[in-house]
Amino acid sequence: MAEYKEIHGTKIRNYTTNPDNPITGEVWYNDTDNVLKFSHPAVTTTGSWATGGNLNAPAGKALSAGAGTKSAAIVFGGDDDSGPTVVGNTELYNGANWTEVNNMNTARKNFPGAGTQTAAIGMSGSPNGSTIVTDTETWNGTNWTEVNDMNTGRRYMSGSGLANTSVLAYGGYAPSPGAPGYAITESWNGTNWTEVNDLNKSRFYGGGAGADNTSALYFGGDQGESFSPEDYGGCELYNGTNWTEVNDLNTARSGLGGSGIATSGVAYGGSNPSPRTGRTEVWNGTNWTEDGDMNEARSSMASLGTSKSEALAAGGYPPGPVSASTEEWTGPGTPIGGWSTGSDLNTARRTFAGAGENSSSGLAFGGTSSPGSEVGNTEAYNGTNWTEVNDMTTGRAILAGTGTQTSALAFGGNPITGKTESWNGTNWTEVNDLNTSRYGLSGAGADNTSALAFGGNNLTAAVGNTETWNGTNWTEVNNLNTARQQHGGLGTQTAALAVGGNPITGKTESWNGTNWTEVNDLNTARDHLGAIGSQVTALAFGGEPPYLAVTEEWDGTNWTEVADLNTARRRLTGNGTTTSGLAFGGQTSTVPVVGATEEWSSSSTTTKTISTD
Repeated sequence: MAEYKEIHGTKIRNYTTNPDNPITGEVWYNDTDNVLKFSHPAVTTTGSWATGGNLNAPAGKALSAGAGTKSAAIVFGGDDDSGPTVVGNTELYNGANWTEVNNMNTARKNFPGAGTQTAAIGMSGSPNGSTIVTDTETWNGTNWTEVNDMNTGRRYMSGSGLANTSVLAYGGYAPSPGAPGYAITESWNGTNWTEVNDLNKSRFYGGGAGADNTSALYFGGDQGESFSPEDYGGCELYNGTNWTEVNDLNTARSGLGGSGIATSGVAYGGSNPSPRTGRTEVWNGTNWTEDGDMNEARSSMASLGTSKSEALAAGGYPPGPVSASTEEWTGPGTPIGGWSTGSDLNTARRTFAGAGENSSSGLAFGGTSSPGSEVGNTEAYNGTNWTEVNDMTTGRAILAGTGTQTSALAFGGNPITGKTESWNGTNWTEVNDLNTSRYGLSGAGADNTSALAFGGNNLTAAVGNTETWNGTNWTEVNNLNTARQQHGGLGTQTAALAVGGNPITGKTESWNGTNWTEVNDLNTARDHLGAIGSQVTALAFGGEPPYLAVTEEWDGTNWTEVADLNTARRRLTGNGTTTSGLAFGGQTSTVPVVGATEEWSSSSTTTKTISTD
């Protein structure tokens, strides 16, 4: 039998407590607790829905089709309920906002979609209450093109496929009064539709999931006549040739959403027959398990996603007026982000600035090394250690910084100044000053040629002044809605966030290159915090009052609390993304300046005790 060392490459070691950064799968002996422990990936045990950005349809939209992922989605067609009016509108989603693009050639509702945000397909459906079309259209990322028709036109059909060249369409019904549902299945090969073996049970208005035209899962629906609803919880699995009945949904319903593939799917929403439900069930290839409900009960929404781990629902019919809201699903088994301990700064400090791309590429500059002592020290981080490099030309604290480890910008600070310095990876060079001297400001930007400075204190009061940097000069642009200082800032010159600040607030504002717009607040109001990421996915961490470890993640719409910092602190900084980032320096409740560094990863580990009873 192989020994533990042969399998994992290390012996079981003894530690006084636990190792700082255990390797996934590592086993060790904790001398204090006198137990064996091990490390394994931290994942969610249940799924949850988060609110996303609303569709542009002002009156809401239902009976639309969708394709893609929850961060790169497309929704098209439907009924905008303004007349009602059947539309061909197409909207793209980036994880935060919907953007209208070119319409379908044939407006329609009650039809399925498949594919990706840049290569989608929509088939059949109804342009009004009494007509059915067989038309098929494909999307190339810019325009819709009519291609070969289906053999049998129908509405309330389901379909699936992760590419628009390999799709399966099944079920549905004709418009004639009292017509039963269809069992018809058709396969699309990128050019033509071909009839294949029927479903075992005729039905319509169900949910579907599947990777291509050789595998699919059809669940729920209505197996009654068109004017005599009979909700159904049955589920059938397609293997490329035949449909086989498999385990039922826990809740029979129709008008539900479906996402994923035949072995890993999620069913959500619907009605039975009334009221609407937000119930969500997860499919593991064998059974359905009930999980976290939707925030808004609804049916007839656009649904999309690639597995039981991620899905999106947009629009639909809630109990009230037609909805324009979007919800994003994160399923069970999704990696949980967390902080791990890195190497300390060589010069402990607070109220300084940072830049860098990820947890292996950081830059720290300026700050206070002891109360009343402003420094220009600069250090670079390589994922293992901090190394001292050339100092700033002017030492200062409460400044702003942005950019990368080799192309950064430092501006403003205390003693109050508008000085700006540009870093080229080796040296700092003074360039043109800000128009408004200030400290306690924040910044955003990609490098030393493109930046945004906002907020701060002009020695009289907090300000909302915003300036853009073009590599040579600063230009005043539109102010923040809420003047503030000691806030978090992140993003680029044309897409930034201002987060929290003083006077103590949780207010968040989003910059689109022209104006600031108030968006949803932090859950924990604070100032002197760290913030990293982009306008659509960000982290805010630490801060005061008095000394916080709280970390929140921004999904483009809302802030959600995630794993805390290991060391609660304020007046820290950071760099990177929600996938890979850094938090470093600051002040704790017992130490006025610290050099502690923590590395954020979107996947982390958790420690368990091995029972030896």
